[in-house]
Order: sequence, then C-alpha cells, then structure tokens
Amino acid sequence: MASQVKFIPFRLSVLFLGAVCLFNTTRVRGQAAAVASPSGDAKVTSDAEFIAAADEVLSKMSEITGLKLRTPLKKSLRSREEIRAYVIKQMNEEKTLAERYAGARSAEAFGLIPKGFDLDAFMVNVLTEQVEGLYDPKTREFYIADWSPLSEQRMVMAHELTHALEDQHFQIEAWLKVARPNEDAELARDAVLEGSAMVAMIDYLMLGTGRSLKDLPEFDPSMLMGDLGSSPTLQKAPPFIKDALIFPYLGGLTFSAAILKDTGWSGLPGLFERPPVSTQQILHPALYRSGRVPQGVTLPLLEKLLGSGWSKLDENVMGEFGWKEVLKQFLDDTRAKTLAAAWGGDKYALYEEKQSKRIVLVTRLHLDSEEHATRFSGQYSEALEKKYSDRSNLFRRPNFFSFDGPDGGVFLYCFGAECVTMEGTTRKVFDGLTKAIDWPMAPQPSQRLESTAPAKTTMIFGFAENNFAASDVALSLQFFQSQGFLIRTANDEKRQIVRLLQSLPKDREVFETFGD
Repeated sequence: MASQVKFIPFRLSVLFLGAVCLFNTTRVRGQAAAVASPSGDAKVTSDAEFIAAADEVLSKMSEITGLKLRTPLKKSLRSREEIRAYVIKQMNEEKTLAERYAGARSAEAFGLIPKGFDLDAFMVNVLTEQVEGLYDPKTREFYIADWSPLSEQRMVMAHELTHALEDQHFQIEAWLKVARPNEDAELARDAVLEGSAMVAMIDYLMLGTGRSLKDLPEFDPSMLMGDLGSSPTLQKAPPFIKDALIFPYLGGLTFSAAILKDTGWSGLPGLFERPPVSTQQILHPALYRSGRVPQGVTLPLLEKLLGSGWSKLDENVMGEFGWKEVLKQFLDDTRAKTLAAAWGGDKYALYEEKQSKRIVLVTRLHLDSEEHATRFSGQYSEALEKKYSDRSNLFRRPNFFSFDGPDGGVFLYCFGAECVTMEGTTRKVFDGLTKAIDWPMAPQPSQRLESTAPAKTTMIFGFAENNFAASDVALSLQFFQSQGFLIRTANDEKRQIVRLLQSLPKDREVFETFGD
C-alpha cells in the first residue's frame, strides 16, 4: 500500500529534499529552503542557465558516485501545469483504476486512511504541489520545475541526476519491477534508489569541505526534511501517507549510509546486484548484512466460504513498515515500533461483496518467536478494540480474541509463532479459515453476551495490602475475564498484577490469557 501511495517511485524530488546542509567539525544541521513559487509561477531560470547548471552538476555526480555517463541525457524545464499532467499520466500508467481502487480500499480496511478518502485526487494534488524535479527512465529525460530559483535547483539536480546515472548502469525501472507483486519488497528497492540519491546529494553539498557522508557521525536524517507548514496539502495528509512518501528518502538514506559507510561508492553496484528483500532490512541494515529473509506466508482462497457475490479484491505483503504504520494508528509509536520489529513475514487479502461493497480483511502474520506472537496477540487486541469503538460480545481466551463489530465479526487468533486476523465476517467463515491452514479450532465461547447487554466492569485493587498469592490473583482475573468482565485497575495495580503473573511457575496458559 505504501507503493500504492508513492506511485511514481524514484522520480520525484519533494519538499523534504529542500534542505541546505551546514557542516562544522562535529555535526550536521538542516535548514529548510524556501519553496513558495513566484507570483504566477513565472519562469526564473532560462533554458541556457538550466542546461549549463545541469551539465555541471551531472559531471560532479558522476565523479562522486563513480558512475560514468554512457549516453547523452535530455534535460528540460517544466511548468506546474506540465508537471501535473505528467503526474496524472504516470499514475494511470503505473496502476489501473481497478488496482488503485483495491489499494485504497485495503488502506481503508487497515484504518490507514479515512473511509471514502479520495486517494487519487489527493496524490495528484500533493505531488503537483511538491515536485521540484524528476527523472523519467521511460524517456530518459530530466525535468525540473521552472518556478524554482537556480540556487535551489542544484540540490534537486544532484538527487535526480544520480537517478539518471543509476538508470544508465542498472536500468532502474526494470530493476524495481522485478520485486512485483510484493509491494513490501518493491518499497525496499525504492528505498535503495531514493536513499542512495540522498547520500549522493549530501556528498554533493559537502564538496570542497574535504569530507563526505561516511566521515560524519551519526545524525538524525529527519533534520533534512523541510517545513511541512509550507506544503498545505501534505500537511493535511493522513499520517500514513506522509510516512509512505518520506520513508524511501529518510529510511533509505539511513540504510544506504550504513551500507556504503565502509565501502564508499564502490559498494553501490552490490546493492543493485543483491537488493534488500523487505522494508525490515531497510529499517535494520544489520539484517540485510546477515542475509535474514522473511518467511513465506500464504492464505487460502475464501470465495467459497464467503459465498456467491464475493471476490478477492487485493492481496499483498505489508512488511515491517506496513505493520508499524497500522499499529501506530491505535497504539503509541514505541509499542508500534517494538511489535512490528518482530515481523517475520506476512500476507493479507481483501475480499469485496459486489453488490453491497462490504469488505472482509484477512491477515496472516509470522513473528520471530512464539513469545512475540503472544505479545502481539495481547497488544493487537487492544488496537482492534480502539479501531472498533462500536462492538459487542467480546470474548477472550489465551491467544484468541473476538467481538462483533458493526459490519461483522472481528477475530484474532495466534498459534505457535503466527497470528491470523479476520474482520467483517462470521465465526463460521473464520473457522473455515483456520481449518484451511490446518490450525486447531479456536476456543468456542461457553457463554455469549447479548449485543444489547451493557459491558460488565470490575475493579481489581489492593493486592499489596491483602497479600494475595500470585495463583489466587491469576485465577480471580481469569474468572472475571471469562465471564465477560472488563478489568480496570490503576497503573500501580497493573504493575503489581504483571509482577504477580510473571511470578507464576511457568503457568503459560494463565499468563497468555492476559497478554502483556
């Protein structure tokens, strides 16, 4: 879905590249460059000035990266109207209307964008507003916005002309598409393209200092991001869209800098010969070096279980980046990052009922250990409760959680090191899914609450004063929860409950009942 958002991969220089880096002996600072266009988008650079500057920058980028220019490069200035037309044309060429509809509905189903959000229109507007320059590998032409002053264009040139050089050596469009249909792997390759161009851009800005990026201490790449306040459309974007646009640049910068730090630019061909296979490897360069790859995950076809009129709309891989974005919608950033880091492979599928447009979302997530699957079960159940404020018939057992939402049942079940979720259907369909993947049937509720019954709540308090045994506390909690009670405690009592449960002698079943 991030690939769906960034449908013109590797060809855009956007606002957050508009930074002027100032260096001293110990640190790097970023300062946003002005991006407000002159009145009427008047051309501020002549064609002759532009071509002369582009040739000069291209020569420098060839020197920095070691990539020789093999064939002449077309260069042109473009108006905002021309760039908008290019964005629309490229959007239609990259994905069909049906593919874009499927991607938008999947993002909606995960809670990443609001329901009914017009993703196509928004992306055209934000990219038209943001584009400073681009390289088109189809025509092998470099464009730059004619409303930007030449002083600001040079940095954009450094970035985009790196793409041009990479294209002549590695055929970047074909190289990127090899990863399809796995959008997580495609986004990882996109991060190599944008990240390496970011490193080259920084090296260009440091020319004359006798230093390069590999000489610098660790720094926060977000300091290279311009002021989103000067981009009204992007500022209003859902957080997922901002993150999906920025990740290939800043995440890719961190990854590329880490990999190229020891080898310098001589290591660049190796990144294209052995590209990262997941966003997890981008987020954790050590995993790329170690060669750890995700587990292959499959989902069965569910049309027969769902009934006539249902068909699969979308199927793909979320990856660590995607799951981190989903978790961030409902949990704090720290927990989202920690949970997502246990990702070991996944697959999701979205089904749609033709007449009603109802959807069913199915996911299967492989985690790196049973312990992390249990942790995911406990914390993602919390996320699902926040996602569906209108819910009833909540049922919880060790590593299983379900309730009725406004559009159907919601289920979360973990077995071994894997978890599956299903949203928008019935328990019968969910049982059909677990049978199809050869899992034991999930626990059955011994007693279901009526949808109109008010939620029961109990307060658990005073453990320290009453000196209860850990086993007594656990059994009491288990009884209340099995009867549909919501457990409410003060923060200090929660900590005591956790300590008491952890002190149980390897009673995993009781501990897993309450997750984290």
